[in-house]
Amino acid sequence: MAAIAQASAVRAASHNGMVAATVVMASLLAIAPFVGFYPVFLMKALCFALFACAFNLLLGFGGLLSFGHAMFLGTAGYVCAYTAKQFGLTPELAILAGTAASAALGVVVGALAIRRQGIYFAMITLAIAQMMYFFYVQAPFTHGEDGIQGVPRGHLFGLIDLGEPLAMYYTVVVVFVAAFALILRIIHSPFGQVLKAIRENEPRTVSLGYDADRYKLLAFVLSATLSGLAGALKAIVFQLASLTDVYWTMSGEVVLMTLLGGMGTIFGPVIGAFVFISLETYLARFGEWFTIITGAIFVVCVLAFRRGIVGELAAWWSARRR
Repeated sequence: MAAIAQASAVRAASHNGMVAATVVMASLLAIAPFVGFYPVFLMKALCFALFACAFNLLLGFGGLLSFGHAMFLGTAGYVCAYTAKQFGLTPELAILAGTAASAALGVVVGALAIRRQGIYFAMITLAIAQMMYFFYVQAPFTHGEDGIQGVPRGHLFGLIDLGEPLAMYYTVVVVFVAAFALILRIIHSPFGQVLKAIRENEPRTVSLGYDADRYKLLAFVLSATLSGLAGALKAIVFQLASLTDVYWTMSGEVVLMTLLGGMGTIFGPVIGAFVFISLETYLARFGEWFTIITGAIFVVCVLAFRRGIVGELAAWWSARRR
């Protein structure tokens, strides 16, 4: 009983620490535009941070590697942009429409792929993602390589003019923090604990009476939905939906963000996304050399920080406390 009580106390302390860290992160984001950070850069980084957090929910805590997660980001972006521009939906309704489209796609793709494991699961998601990419290349409403441009930001709830940079920025911050808090709650819920048990030892979890396929499907749909939220938000922020967001390289980039920050950690994908977007922004002047330089940096980081930046820091702090 004493051991159980001690374990419960440790989990409670860890959860409280995560909540406090989330509050600190939200506070830093709130003041960031006033201490020299460019709002457009921050909004882009936050959109990709949300995408990476959604992916980490599937890979880091569910143990499922998807090579096709860009289809959820891009699908939501296209649906959000099209409904906002052609049907005149308000930004909140357009974002909801894009998120719902990705959730529906996640149900279909998950039902097809979730019964496979390992490389077979990854290849199925990649194949379906490529099918979706070629669909968007040919579909008339996407305008091919030109994409859907000039997406109106509109007024949030009819009151807040998102054409104002700071209004748009704080909208992105609120959505990101709310989604991050939801992911934190999911991870620390009984569902999250079962998901981690499936990741560690699926046969044992099944022997305890849990339906592993059902849990993995739900995790896949949640990840697809949150990825869609990131894609819809990105379409409103940049007033553009393009093929870049559904191409296979985007699926590779989110894997890199997650691994760089720390797979299976709470804040790792956020750090990884900010590092990746910073490299992309400040190394763009090198042109075609950008890919080589970025690749070399990632090789060094993977060799030096095998658990990711946040994972290595957490391991160092734990060792220091011991």
